[in-house]
Amino acid sequence: MSHSYYQSRINLVLDHIDNHLTESLSLDELADIASFSRFHFHRIFRALVGESVSQYVNRIRLERSTRLLTYHAGKSITEIALEVGFSSSATFARAFKSMFGMTASEFRELGEEARSKIRKTDGKDRQGEGKFREAYRVEMELFGINVQPNWKIMNYDQVMTTVTIQKFPETTLAYVRHIGPYVGNTELFGSLMQKIYGWAGPRGLIQFPETKTMAVYHDDPHVTEEEKLRLIIGITVPADTEVDGEVGKMTLLGGEYAVGKFEINADQYEEAWTSMYQSWLPQSGYQPSNEPAFESYLNDPRQHPEGKHIVEIWIPVEPAKTS
Repeated sequence: MSHSYYQSRINLVLDHIDNHLTESLSLDELADIASFSRFHFHRIFRALVGESVSQYVNRIRLERSTRLLTYHAGKSITEIALEVGFSSSATFARAFKSMFGMTASEFRELGEEARSKIRKTDGKDRQGEGKFREAYRVEMELFGINVQPNWKIMNYDQVMTTVTIQKFPETTLAYVRHIGPYVGNTELFGSLMQKIYGWAGPRGLIQFPETKTMAVYHDDPHVTEEEKLRLIIGITVPADTEVDGEVGKMTLLGGEYAVGKFEINADQYEEAWTSMYQSWLPQSGYQPSNEPAFESYLNDPRQHPEGKHIVEIWIPVEPAKTS
């Protein structure tokens, strides 16, 4: 299974966006077109396209608007805003100025001078992107398309791991839940761990190293509003464990998972996730299944000589569909 297989499925989404730009493009609809679950689809799209779905759609709409502003002098700005898929002229106006540094009226009045300014700015912005894409292309050529059960991967920021396919048994977690922002907040993760440890300890439920500590993510922070993000921090417990108060209980279903083990700094978690979805998954012969992905923490960073976090990222997978 090659990287081109994943690209072909994302191409279906890009084609659909081009052909339905004036319509409401929901993430669920686009994920269905790509035959990926909502959560995993967005990460795959971002890895292959270099933008989030909303960023891509917004950019394509705005770029199309510049052509209409240039070559359709008879159309009003409000008509153009609606024609390229914006819900109102006010929303279009804010997005246009944010992207191009001028209003749509100014763009129309300046003509070629406006387009020249945009091209110069765009060229500078894309230099870094071009270097990244070239490094990624070379990397994928080095890996080829042969599927192996274990191999080294490295993403563009030098986060390295070995990915394995493992059977995960059905597992019960006792957990505490957080709703709201969490990305990069190590203090929050620490306090949630202490909360579940404080509940489990007196009940004799902590027996390291057999007891595993996990974070389960039900939302993609690149998609869901920060205030609505759901995070669960839990520990493995016997299935018949009784819970109470703010401590809940859930079951992680068993199955095949792609597992990447990382030794990283606290600010490198996103790089680790990216390396799984961007470097490994497209050429693996697998696709994500619909269960949530999770992290499993293997150490206390305070006890590490370099303060590193040793963590496993578990992504549920199934053989990639061939059609």
